[in-house]
Amino acid sequence: MIEWYKKVVFENYANFNGRARRSEYWYYALATIIISIILEILDYTIGMAFDMGKLGILRGLYSLAVFIPGLAVMIRRLHDVGKSGWFIFILFIPLVGIIWFFITLCTEGDDGTNEYGSDPKDEFDEMDEIGKELA
Repeated sequence: MIEWYKKVVFENYANFNGRARRSEYWYYALATIIISIILEILDYTIGMAFDMGKLGILRGLYSLAVFIPGLAVMIRRLHDVGKSGWFIFILFIPLVGIIWFFITLCTEGDDGTNEYGSDPKDEFDEMDEIGKELA
């Protein structure tokens, strides 16, 4: 999980091109949620947020820091299923748009190369094979 998080935040900070696997997106989302919860508790504990659930200083700064990489990985995830990044605006359609978007994020990506790049699964399969040969 940490490797996926580092890949999104540090290696692909503002990379809106290419494709992102489901695991890359969901591990990043899980790590971001866990870190946000920890920072919310910390904000509340040290008095930087007055009510639990309110946006404290630490959590607010963290949210600002991960906004761009979160948006980038979401758009790369859309590319993996063959959708343009502009499909993110489907979220503005109440309920139906949110459900459609969630289902899209959970859908397996296109096999092989699509108009947004090569299949990210192929890249990891090749790395696994190289690692096995070196071992």
